[in-house]
Amino acid sequence: MSPLTPVVLEGRYVRLEPLGLHHVEPLLAAATGSRATFGYTFVPDSRAAMVQYVRSALDARAAGTALPFAVVQPATGLVKGSTRFVHVEFWPWPDGNPHQRGAHLPDVVEIGWTWYAPDVQRSGLNTEAKQLLLTHAFETWRVHCVRLQTDARNDRSRQAILRLGAAFDGVIRGQRLAADGAVRHTAVYSILDAEWPAVKARLQSLLR
Repeated sequence: MSPLTPVVLEGRYVRLEPLGLHHVEPLLAAATGSRATFGYTFVPDSRAAMVQYVRSALDARAAGTALPFAVVQPATGLVKGSTRFVHVEFWPWPDGNPHQRGAHLPDVVEIGWTWYAPDVQRSGLNTEAKQLLLTHAFETWRVHCVRLQTDARNDRSRQAILRLGAAFDGVIRGQRLAADGAVRHTAVYSILDAEWPAVKARLQSLLR
């Protein structure tokens, strides 16, 4: 079974379920309303754009480079956003290397393309979503590193990543096109496998 086989990750505040075209309308509803916090994040604002967004994510999943999720609030059953594993890396390990985690398991992944409806931002839903993703990455895939990236101008996102316990690695200047059409400088963060127990304890404390 491929490590990028769709999977449901569920906790108390959030359920991450495999993204599909049936999520287009609920995602569009989640993206409707105030878009004040979407300035540095690409969030489709029309049905056509949302269909393309979901199709692109599914194509990446089929190519083995991403695992996208719809973010669902169990208490209401409503879709509240989306997130995904991206930039999934499989390193060419030499036979017998002691650092290899297992055949066909990813070595490094990034958590990205994350956005939430305004009413659940800065809530336990986001913290638990990250906990579920990190647990899957470190305890099921046994990756060496999880990366998180954001527009360097996005102070809100940068503080949220630091709050998780990730380390700041630096800024990649002129890294790509930004969501607002500017040239994006990207702030990069990471969590190593050796750091995961402390980060996990921190997340559990935040959720309590």
